[in-house]
Amino acid sequence: MQMDKPIRVLIAKIGLDGHDRGAKVIVQALREAGMDVVYTGLRQTPQTIVNLALEQNVQVIGLSSLSGAHMYLFPPVVELLRMRGANDVLVIAGGVISIHDIAYLKEAGISGIFTSGASTVEIVNYIKERV
Repeated sequence: MQMDKPIRVLIAKIGLDGHDRGAKVIVQALREAGMDVVYTGLRQTPQTIVNLALEQNVQVIGLSSLSGAHMYLFPPVVELLRMRGANDVLVIAGGVISIHDIAYLKEAGISGIFTSGASTVEIVNYIKERV
């Protein structure tokens, strides 16, 4: 009997945001749900995130930002993935994101957006349903 491989996820703290407690909670929840999770640590660039995601052969990138720079930092991740031919990588995001920014981010290719207070169960289910 062959077991399915676990979903591979990269959780990335993008930009100069130095707060990572929420990202670490997500990492733990995804691991407890059986996913294989890589955590980048703080202060990553879009290029570094995409390079690591491709090296690690992940199916999902989860971006986290509490600094308010999501409008400028999240879309380049999707663009770089497209430029590298990795259109099948699901990109989700979380953090302090205004409801007014969600439509723009979705148009830019961010599949799922989870604002502060989103449940870990909701995030786990979102990933499992789409991968």
